[in-house]
Amino acid sequence: MKKLTVLFVSHSKKQCGVFEFGKNIFHAIARSDKYQIIWVECDSLADLKQSVAVNNPSIIIYNYHPATMPWLCSRIGPKLFKNNVHDIKAIQIGIIHEITQGIADNATSYKNTFVLKERKNLNNVLFDFYIAADPTLLLRNPFVFKTGRLIPTYTNSFPTPKLLTIGSFGFGTPNKGFEKIVIQVQNEFDDAIIRLNIPAADFGDAEGQNARKIAENCRGLIHKNGIQLQITHDFLDNKGILDFLAQNSINVFLYEDSTVRGLSSAIDYALAVKRPLAVSNSSMFRHVLNLTPSLCIENSSLGTILSNGVEGLQKLNVQWDANNIIWEYDRILDAAVRKSKNATVTRMGIVRTIQSKWRRLFSIPDKSFTWLRNTNAATEDQLAVDKSISYQPIELSKNDSLNRILDNSARELYAPVVEKLFEIVPKTMSKKIAEANVQQAFVFDTVCRYLPQYSSPKILCVGSYEDTASMSLIRMGLQVEEIDPMINYYLQEYVSKPTTELKTYDIIFSTSVIEHDPDDESFVSCINNLLAPGGVAIITCDYKEDWKMGDLKPDVDERFYSKDDLQHRLISHMPDCSFVDLPKWECPNPDFHYLGKYIYTFATFVVLKHS
Repeated sequence: MKKLTVLFVSHSKKQCGVFEFGKNIFHAIARSDKYQIIWVECDSLADLKQSVAVNNPSIIIYNYHPATMPWLCSRIGPKLFKNNVHDIKAIQIGIIHEITQGIADNATSYKNTFVLKERKNLNNVLFDFYIAADPTLLLRNPFVFKTGRLIPTYTNSFPTPKLLTIGSFGFGTPNKGFEKIVIQVQNEFDDAIIRLNIPAADFGDAEGQNARKIAENCRGLIHKNGIQLQITHDFLDNKGILDFLAQNSINVFLYEDSTVRGLSSAIDYALAVKRPLAVSNSSMFRHVLNLTPSLCIENSSLGTILSNGVEGLQKLNVQWDANNIIWEYDRILDAAVRKSKNATVTRMGIVRTIQSKWRRLFSIPDKSFTWLRNTNAATEDQLAVDKSISYQPIELSKNDSLNRILDNSARELYAPVVEKLFEIVPKTMSKKIAEANVQQAFVFDTVCRYLPQYSSPKILCVGSYEDTASMSLIRMGLQVEEIDPMINYYLQEYVSKPTTELKTYDIIFSTSVIEHDPDDESFVSCINNLLAPGGVAIITCDYKEDWKMGDLKPDVDERFYSKDDLQHRLISHMPDCSFVDLPKWECPNPDFHYLGKYIYTFATFVVLKHS
């Protein structure tokens, strides 16, 4: 099959972080087996139109920032209106660098705006879709995709310096915190070298005046004889900056931005060289602030962060490598092509005609699904680890099965577990519909029941957004990998990710997710393939014993489950698994009432993978 042509558009080469970021992304995704990706540098509409004429792309990706592409100030699309003259029919995708959750939530697609907004607003809408390289982003907007970061491939062959060497780099723009580094080093150490690279920036400090002023300020702060300060202003290419960072004992970035901004690319380079890393609690480092042990100078000292080494950083180098970026961009481009082909502009709005099996790909996750919630949203719980939190699973009788109905008798049995969840994550629990909390309680209790069977359990939560069982386990200090369409992936996507290791998970749990998946058979098949031998899967679902396709159900559900679904259909797609005990799924009188017109209950599905 012929590859579709993708034009990757950036401004012409400058001493600019946006340019370097775009170039790094391009070099990675140019290896795609699915798309032919061509790099072009454009500084005007005329440049762009010429490149389009030469290459005839199906898709254009813009390495966009308003400061670097001011000429890209109105819609680059079909000539639908006078003065909207950019006659380019390719799918338009913009990489947004200064991304925040608010910007992502409010980003509007040109296709959507054409129908839903007044025509005079069209000049404020640039793209059909958006890409944000921010792994912390919640995916609430169907026109916004996200990726992880890209950590450059680098082998550090430099020996660790004999004298403690603290390094940092960045353009001489405000709030980079270079002075703060000098102060912090002298507060902790008597003998050290501080190495700073502060080049001029073509956008914001073209003459290097700010860079030189910062350097002067830093020199004025030195008051210890044993502290050496080395400052350079050369603009280093990618290899140069990696070599610079690789020769330091620790690299430190103490940005002082108090507002929410896009992520800093400096961390990508620092992670590549596999040296200890320290950061401030700036929002520009939000993607690494939750690592354990902490990298944050507000939580720890430079000395402690240095002694902790790089072990806690290794997983980021795996998750954010070039192979994963290629995979991310391939799936984004696939989805953009699908959505563009299946979106029909009508007088009433955008009509999506995507087949149900594809609905899960890059569509808005319905925030009412999975954990039935009250509409009163509370402030999110903090998930700081507290290893003093302990839990002992409730005592079950011989008649209690782990494959059961979660009805009023189960609510009574698991009431102490619900209380424990309120103790651990009270604000999130307060969002939930009380009668549905028995599912989270069952899952939490059952996970804890199986934990002692594994020496160092590898745990996966499928559908983790506001899952109080997962949140509580994390607070207790357990390592739980989390996937969710609101946060990162659907299960079927995750299984195809290059770094996903099949047959390695000891415990997989999923609370009331499966009934929302159009392809529940692939859902359980994926779990079968992810489980390690001897591993256990713990699933809950919406259940109605006599329900059949076409019967009444909530719109957010694809189906209710029957006894036959659980006992025969689903388990048949898990050939390596069997039920952990004798199922008891009889429920002639369901007792959960939802929205005043749906009466059903909840069921559990717990299986063990054969050793």
